Amino acid sequence: MALAIALLTVSDTRILADDQSGNLLQQRLEVAGHQLIERCMAPDNCYQIRSVVSRWIADKDLQVIITNGGTGLTGRDGTPEAVIPLLDKKIDGFGELFRVLSFETIGTSSLQSRCVAGVANGTFIFVLPGSLDAVTTAWDRLIAAQLDLNTRPCNLVQLLPRLLEH
Repeated sequence: MALAIALLTVSDTRILADDQSGNLLQQRLEVAGHQLIERCMAPDNCYQIRSVVSRWIADKDLQVIITNGGTGLTGRDGTPEAVIPLLDKKIDGFGELFRVLSFETIGTSSLQSRCVAGVANGTFIFVLPGSLDAVTTAWDRLIAAQLDLNTRPCNLVQLLPRLLEH
């Protein structure tokens, strides 16, 4: 099942032309048969990030939003702070599993990762670090399988029709 996905790269230093992480995510999602609806960049500014993500959350045709960048510990890193208030529910296991998988390659540096995932207005949102290794790990080892209707015993795609239940 092809899903409608939007990608946001958060960076003060990159542009689309040299956005390796965003390029990798776009390539992976397209190879998986999903449709890239929009891709853009935003500076490390909480309100600009929140503006883009809010617009996408309100779009009933979008099913998945993936951000990369701005999840570190520096003063400018604020993507989790921008996105978490917008979530209806967090998917805590995503960040936990991501850090376990990252530990395999970067050791204790994985504790610095503040990646998160959740659901807002029926849209799945994944907030990833900006490194090429991080987005590769997140897509290849977690996200791709959960956005595949064939993954058993369960996957996120199965939940899409029920996310807005009351």
